[in-house]
Amino acid sequence: MTFSSIFFLFFFLPAVLTAYAVSGRSFRNLTILLFSLVFYAWGEGIYVTLMLASVAVNYIFGLLIARSVTVRSRKVFLSSAIMINLIPLIYFKYCEFFIEGLYQVLPFISGDNPYSLRSLHLPIGISFFTFQAMSYVVDVFRKVTPPQKNILDMGLYIAFFPQLIAGPIVRYHDFAGQIKKRVVSMHLCAAGIERFVFGLSKKVLLANPLGAVADSVFGLSGDLLTTPTAWLGILCYTLQIYFDFSGYSDMAIGLGRIFGFRFPENFNYPYVSRSIREFWQRWHISLSSWFKDYLYIPLGGNRLGNRRTAENLILVFLLCGLWHGANWTFIVWGGLHGFFIVLEGGKAGKWLQALPRTFQHFYTLVVVGITWVFFRADTLADAVGYFRSMFTMKFTDAMYPLVAVQLDAHFYWTLLVACILSMPVYPQLIKAVKSRMTSQSALSGMLYFGHVPVRLCKIGGLLLASSMSLAAGSYNPFIYFRF
Repeated sequence: MTFSSIFFLFFFLPAVLTAYAVSGRSFRNLTILLFSLVFYAWGEGIYVTLMLASVAVNYIFGLLIARSVTVRSRKVFLSSAIMINLIPLIYFKYCEFFIEGLYQVLPFISGDNPYSLRSLHLPIGISFFTFQAMSYVVDVFRKVTPPQKNILDMGLYIAFFPQLIAGPIVRYHDFAGQIKKRVVSMHLCAAGIERFVFGLSKKVLLANPLGAVADSVFGLSGDLLTTPTAWLGILCYTLQIYFDFSGYSDMAIGLGRIFGFRFPENFNYPYVSRSIREFWQRWHISLSSWFKDYLYIPLGGNRLGNRRTAENLILVFLLCGLWHGANWTFIVWGGLHGFFIVLEGGKAGKWLQALPRTFQHFYTLVVVGITWVFFRADTLADAVGYFRSMFTMKFTDAMYPLVAVQLDAHFYWTLLVACILSMPVYPQLIKAVKSRMTSQSALSGMLYFGHVPVRLCKIGGLLLASSMSLAAGSYNPFIYFRF
């Protein structure tokens, strides 16, 4: 079940909101937990038991760590908890990748790989709820937070459906206080609905049509892929992945707000960045901060000299790439980002800062766009072939028909709107309008009074347009489901 589906919008969501409203304060958490389990089991079936096992294991180890009297025993319990959390993730996500690698690397292994014909089902959201679970036991070990003594509340933290499948990754110490005490109001509910509809619109009205063109371009063979088409494809994918994932994060944050929970922001207009380092301060913020706090800093961070800092950064980004998928393309993607961040930490970074801002933006967009090729390509060979088309100045009189037929007026308007909304134009516009309004002005009062109807029309129009697109059965993938 996805947020961008007719069933979720008009059946599941109204059902959970109704049940939540009538359940009363004492049973609200239980109501959300039960619906969260239904939400996950709807698409994953028996694999909901894997998530329940994660809840039980981390609940038990959190108590064991907290009750341990020696540092040694605390470390043993923490290490055990992390290993148990990683075993299912490694098995479902990386087992086949590692075994195939062994068959390619080790010459004494002969015969067909028995795993090559076996495709393990990857439980949706396993990377996200595993990282949340590990952050919980680590925070208990560090005494950042006390252990959760109510297993149902622990289940709510890990299984909460708004951010279960694709984040943002919520730290337990940010979530714990809201489990027992949170504000549920009409104002927050209205703000949550607005944020959800904005996210849904970004996903359905922008990411989906751009993704259809990107998929068509990346599906072309090398002899059919021209240079302009290749650049168009990566431009569409660059915008698609941003609006797809940030749209989902907006929907998750909006849903959380409806139930009284406040989730951290996950995106902050990353394509306005002037360096790769800044890009990662704005892109998938919950993931980058997780790697920083739970891997980079424990490895020594930047405290052990320049060489060790560079090694730590490269390792973190290689693992970040591997986290996204069991494929060499993701590892190369992560390694390249780590490489550029290491460069920016030295003399190259000082040279970059001395350049005009326009060039800094251009440099960042080019690096991010080029590395997205590895992220999107199925294999390294496909990525190399795509680069060949991008940079060998290959032109023809006409674009491939299956791509050209999609480049109508609707596509170009979508592309234009996506480019504009990828920058903080809208919030700056709202801020400028509000700054010109004064409480002494009667006209300002009328504008403020008319603000609510305008917002209602805007939200209603976006919801209607998104629903019509979904009802028509238009292209509607979700990129981060496979991560």
